[in-house]
Amino acid sequence: MKFGPASPADAIGGVTVHTLRQGPLVLKKGTTIGPAEVDALNKAGVKEVVVVRLEDGDVSEDVAAASIAKAVAGDGVHVERAFTGRSNLFAARAGVLVVDRAAVDRINGVDEAITFATLAAFKPVVEGEMIATVKLIPFGVEAKLRNAAVAQAGRDALRIAPYTIKKVGVVSTLLPGLAPKVIEKTLRVTAERLAPAGAAIIAERRVPHDETDLAASIKELLGLGAELVIVFGASAIADRRDVIPAAITEIGGAIEHFGMPVDPGNLLLIGSAGGVPVLGAPGCARSPVENGFDWVLMRLLAGLKVSRSDLTGMGVGGLLMEIVTRPQPRTVPNLEGNRNVAAIVLAAGRSTRMGGPNKLLAELDGKKLVRIATEQALASKASEVIVVTGHQADLVEQALSGLKVRFVRNPDFAGGLASSVKSGIAAVPANADGAVICLGDMPLIDAKLIDRLIEAFEPDRGHLIAVPVSDGRRGNPVLWSRRFFRELMTLDGDVGARHLIAKHAEAVAEVLVEGFGAFLDIDTPQALEAARRS
Repeated sequence: MKFGPASPADAIGGVTVHTLRQGPLVLKKGTTIGPAEVDALNKAGVKEVVVVRLEDGDVSEDVAAASIAKAVAGDGVHVERAFTGRSNLFAARAGVLVVDRAAVDRINGVDEAITFATLAAFKPVVEGEMIATVKLIPFGVEAKLRNAAVAQAGRDALRIAPYTIKKVGVVSTLLPGLAPKVIEKTLRVTAERLAPAGAAIIAERRVPHDETDLAASIKELLGLGAELVIVFGASAIADRRDVIPAAITEIGGAIEHFGMPVDPGNLLLIGSAGGVPVLGAPGCARSPVENGFDWVLMRLLAGLKVSRSDLTGMGVGGLLMEIVTRPQPRTVPNLEGNRNVAAIVLAAGRSTRMGGPNKLLAELDGKKLVRIATEQALASKASEVIVVTGHQADLVEQALSGLKVRFVRNPDFAGGLASSVKSGIAAVPANADGAVICLGDMPLIDAKLIDRLIEAFEPDRGHLIAVPVSDGRRGNPVLWSRRFFRELMTLDGDVGARHLIAKHAEAVAEVLVEGFGAFLDIDTPQALEAARRS
């Protein structure tokens, strides 16, 4: 292949290497020079143009890219027409992408002029999704190099394994304290995971966390035609002799591997019974967020066996996210030391729904609402109390005179609740492990409830958010670990942090309460009357 400058007349048959602009003339890169182009160049006063010419024994970039792409394309792969030296490959059906890594490396090792890139091996793909591309760097390449790349492709270097498993059975084991809503959410999330593969839950069972009961349920699901059984344990698998692996072996099954170097997903178990795969799901599989369980599940749904070496090879790239419920390496496991919690009392609002007066200055049993809330925070085990003021700040602070609190004024209080939360969080001392956010208009919250939230706050056990709950309804105040301060500082407008509680559901400790104190905020005159009657 010849490369270099030439006069317009001598450039005929060559391909432009660069886009050329001179006056009204625009000659794009990759244009083949013919008589019309020569005339345009001459009229524009161009004396020289850089072109490339193929020689005997060369093939063009498009021909080379297309032939290599066709060579690597296996079952379920569609190759589109090459253009500008690139040939893209697409999934012709939904399934799991299977890549011959060695073949990809061999092709890329033939010559720097030839490149071949794919999506990650074993990625679930949908029909029409781009899965790979062959790109020629120069405008042409020696035919012998193209031939060498084609020869290195082997058989089915790239293929789509179709989903073959459609019937899935699910068993959930139960222990006291495991709420039914957790099981319901798990089933919903699992059904959503299965849907792209065209698979569905044909039956689900809920049994005590007992080896015999679990074994009977797995056997029953197999009898119903389940092609895959997933077991969600009420307690994480701790050993190969634990309840879930023991139940699999009790019905004549085998444990193929326990544990995987993917985080989240470490405590996954792969077994089989009667030739059917049985998965012991890690706790993270209850969440819709991608984790190691997804990596194994989708392969199995495509009929791909997951061996021990497959699992142990997942370490590189296996750290998927920081797991908020896991203690930080720097944390000293001292439970009491992790309970240095500050209290934040939000008292900056404008009381717009009260129709005029500042609700925080309204009285209940002869005492202003904001003082009641603040005194209860002071009587709790909170290490200190921060009061965020804004609207009528002088009057609110005067109502709290004599109390040992630290005031923080929020200049943006008119912007909504989020600005006050951020002002309070920003004021929390650096040595505090968390903060309980109290509302100044909730006078029925007492020190005992705040203390119960602080007691439920156990970072070393993954309890990083503590919330009062009654009949499945979450109330206030809410205690937040310092781990979430950065996210709290991103809040905006008049919206609280409920969505963060939902996002980090695995970190939530629910504190059961009775009555309506954790749910009654004084927003209206009617609410104030209700509090006075309680």
